[in-house]
Amino acid sequence: MNKFVKIIDWYIIKKYLGTFLFTCAIFTVVIVIFDVSEKLDDFLKRNAPLSKILFEYYAGFVPFYLNFLWPLINFIAVIFFTAKMADQTEIVPILSGGVSFKRFLWPYFVSSFILFSISLIANLFVIPQTNKLMIRFENIYIKPANNESKSETHMQIDKNTLVFIKNFDNVQKVGYTFILEKFNGDQLVEKMMADRIVWDSVKSKWSIENYTLRTIRGLKETMTSGVKKDTTLDMRPVDFVVYDNIYSAMSTPELNERIEKEKIRGTGVMQLLQLELYKRYVNPLAAFVLTLMGVSLSSRKVRGGIGLPLGIGIFLSFTYILFIQFSTMFSLKGGLPPLVAVFIPNILFGALGVYLMIKAPK
Repeated sequence: MNKFVKIIDWYIIKKYLGTFLFTCAIFTVVIVIFDVSEKLDDFLKRNAPLSKILFEYYAGFVPFYLNFLWPLINFIAVIFFTAKMADQTEIVPILSGGVSFKRFLWPYFVSSFILFSISLIANLFVIPQTNKLMIRFENIYIKPANNESKSETHMQIDKNTLVFIKNFDNVQKVGYTFILEKFNGDQLVEKMMADRIVWDSVKSKWSIENYTLRTIRGLKETMTSGVKKDTTLDMRPVDFVVYDNIYSAMSTPELNERIEKEKIRGTGVMQLLQLELYKRYVNPLAAFVLTLMGVSLSSRKVRGGIGLPLGIGIFLSFTYILFIQFSTMFSLKGGLPPLVAVFIPNILFGALGVYLMIKAPK
């Protein structure tokens, strides 16, 4: 390891990671204080238990917002300690001693890889679980939904079966005005209409109540009716959940499964699902992109200390986050492919980082 990581490399790595952790701690305190002041009335109004506030809401809230602000925190940390090193004339002797600027970037790359790995693991496995805790708390104590039903749902559950539910109540797990149509090619062969469809969690089946079944065989049609019938359908009550951020609370395997089902069903949420999935893999790349930009910007000693590089860094990091939001909206509203949308900020700022590296002092 010493062959590839020298003493000066360890020095930079410790400064990088130490400053990053310190910046995370500051941001955590600030966002929690602001959130408590905003949500305190809701906590008191709905008698939220302190244990749930700490171990459900803030156990989900803090990871969610640290993950969202990860680019800003990373960029500020790199700019701050690198500009301080430049201001204390620590970088000039390193570069003057025969170390190339690319070699100088090596410990930054190692640190970025560590943060990239942590972010990737968190995005894939940790954040979805903590989001579940936060969303569950919010839906009970902060913004409980007055109407937890999804209306006018059309769904294709396999290549030959279409389903329509006029209203679905996610509390009672009951759907009203249920219609199921089965086709053989382009021909309708079966149509069922029912007043209600109820999810039986014990049997993991649907109970169809007060139904009428119309069966078509060529020119012959038969009509049957009944009070109750149990059936298995490839849909679950979670498919009708209407809460915000529900997809961010899905585990990665659940998200992949939902995407495969959505290819058949076509309920109009494919863009949201794919954006959520791709972001989990692509957003951690910001560790490399913003580190390259940060070092290139702040490695030059400037008159006035670290204020100017830090100000530029904060501006660029906010611009990066803004680009992420813009590309997401272009994907949802403008038809931009989700994979392209999540890569655009990293491509643009990566190119800017390469340009700044070329212009950086050697």
